[in-house]
Amino acid sequence: MNNIYDFSETEISGKPINFSDFKNKVVLVVNTASKCGLAPQLKELEELHQKYQAQGLVVIGTPSNQFHQELKTDADANEYCQIHFGVTFPITQRVVLNGDDEDQLYTYLKAESGHGRIKWNFTKFLIGPDGNLIHRYAPTTTPLKMEADIQQAISEIQ
Repeated sequence: MNNIYDFSETEISGKPINFSDFKNKVVLVVNTASKCGLAPQLKELEELHQKYQAQGLVVIGTPSNQFHQELKTDADANEYCQIHFGVTFPITQRVVLNGDDEDQLYTYLKAESGHGRIKWNFTKFLIGPDGNLIHRYAPTTTPLKMEADIQQAISEIQ
C-alpha cells in the first residue's frame, strides 16, 4: 500500500468509506471508545470537523473495543457519540487496532508513523492532502492542540 487512498472502511450505517474519495483533502483518523476517559475529545473533534470541513478536513472516527472501553454494539457507540458529543463526522464499524486480526488501515498507519502498537484509545493520525501521514498524535494530545498542524496541512491543498 502506497498511501491512505488504497484503503476503505465501512460506516456504521454500512456505507463504504473509500479513502480515494479524499484525494487533495486532509484526513484525521482517530480510534475512539465511548467509555474511555478521553471520550470528551469527541467534542473537540466535532469542533474541528465543523470549523474546517469546508476547507478540506475529513475527520473519521474508528471505534475499537481493543481496550474494553466501547459499548456493546456499533449502533450503541454511534448513538452515544451523537447524543453526548454531537458527533456528525463519519464513524466506522468497529475495528481491531493491534494483533492478528488488526485492520489493514491501522497496520499501514502504524508502519508509516514508525511506531508500533496502538497503546490506548484516541490515538490520532493526520494525513496530508497527498495521502501521506503527517503525524501520529498520542491519546492525551487533545484535538485542539493539533489545530495549527491541521491549518498548515489545509494550506497545502491545491
